[in-house]
Amino acid sequence: MPTAPVGPRAELTRDQLLTLLRSMLLQRAVDTRGFQLNRQGKIGIAMGSEGHEAIQAATGLAFRRGIDLLYPYYRNTGLILACGFPLEDLFRSQLARAADRTGGRSIINHITARDLGIASISSIIAAQCTHAVGAAYAIKLRGETGRAVFCQFGEGATSEGEWHEALNFAAIHKVPVVFLCENNRWAISTPQEKQMVNPDVASRAKGYGMPGAIVDGFDPLAVYAAVSEARDRAAAGDGPTLVEMKCYRFLSHTTDDDDRTYRTREEVQAQRDLDPLPRFERRLLDDGILTQPELEALRAEIKTTVDASTDAVENEPLPEPQTLYGNVYAGPDTPWL
Repeated sequence: MPTAPVGPRAELTRDQLLTLLRSMLLQRAVDTRGFQLNRQGKIGIAMGSEGHEAIQAATGLAFRRGIDLLYPYYRNTGLILACGFPLEDLFRSQLARAADRTGGRSIINHITARDLGIASISSIIAAQCTHAVGAAYAIKLRGETGRAVFCQFGEGATSEGEWHEALNFAAIHKVPVVFLCENNRWAISTPQEKQMVNPDVASRAKGYGMPGAIVDGFDPLAVYAAVSEARDRAAAGDGPTLVEMKCYRFLSHTTDDDDRTYRTREEVQAQRDLDPLPRFERRLLDDGILTQPELEALRAEIKTTVDASTDAVENEPLPEPQTLYGNVYAGPDTPWL
């Protein structure tokens, strides 16, 4: 069976390689559908993660379902899917249907899945970092081993105080957390050089007394090797690691943002030429992992799945008006006025 090396510690099987590709293709398809639904007036906002596919697919593959915990951020659509979040539930959240896990109340991409170990997403930048460290501290206090907490964020979050507090506490108490920076170079309209002089977020790890690693975020095999190594280190009780995965955000921050006001089309196109999805497809084709007909069949399967899921969820009922006040305060749901 063909395998592909990912570093000195592991090799991936054909099934794992195809899982990576499937996750990347699904993430791209769901991103596209979200923008389509927004332009059709069916959802209020969409947030794309094109350019992050390799990172999120590989991180999801390293995540141990039923064991690890994930503290994602708002651009982690592909990651939560790769960690087991049902596609239908994602569309229920986007379309605010009654069967949504939060009753149709959450803003886009702000999902919760306690049963899957996926914590609630907050719009407060870097808030999830202290939450993740708290969860990792609880795991340590309970004397549990073999578990790790994944903490995701963009490079913009590293300018927030919570981020620094989280890394400092995690290092001092040697908690089982992996800090995973998806560095796409833009914090909405603020370029990285306007936030920090040092070009590498991971270089800050030394100041906190933890290992740091820099990875090509367009290469899923490199990401998997780095994340799984950091994950195993945390789960073994050896403390946190900061992994910086350099990528690029191909789309606007959200459908409410016009990135033409702060970056050129030439800059975006130069990064598009490095698109991780077609690059990984070519790699698998060249290595004989799959054939062109198999690739076309996989693409068609994913399109059919996304179309069917969208149609099914669109036909589901909206929340009943009388449920508006539910899950807000303890006690009766009746309105105050």
